[in-house]
Amino acid sequence: MLPEDIIIEPIITEKSNNELQGGKYTFKVNKKATKVDIARAVEKLFDVRVLDVNTISVPGKQKRVGRSVGMTSSWKKAIVTIDTDPQAKTYLAKGGKTKKVSKSVKNSIDAYGI
Repeated sequence: MLPEDIIIEPIITEKSNNELQGGKYTFKVNKKATKVDIARAVEKLFDVRVLDVNTISVPGKQKRVGRSVGMTSSWKKAIVTIDTDPQAKTYLAKGGKTKKVSKSVKNSIDAYGI
């Protein structure tokens, strides 16, 4: 599955806007996508480091139009927590020397809400 097929659209509500300061972004995602798929898609599309993914399956509701009764479709929501303070990683290289690797990632999703 392509990252564009996994992330359908952002969810913009009052609660999701309040969580932006904590680095939590809310998306409507494909119902078949797993947490790992969602994390990889967000990292690839928005060039950020994902720390945590929470998913919720939202069931459809019963709606009535005149005499006919129907159901809205069910969908899946994902709340993605990103790293708002990315640090350079250090590790020991050959010979016991410390090496610092800094992968340039963003600390926010700029295209959120478009």
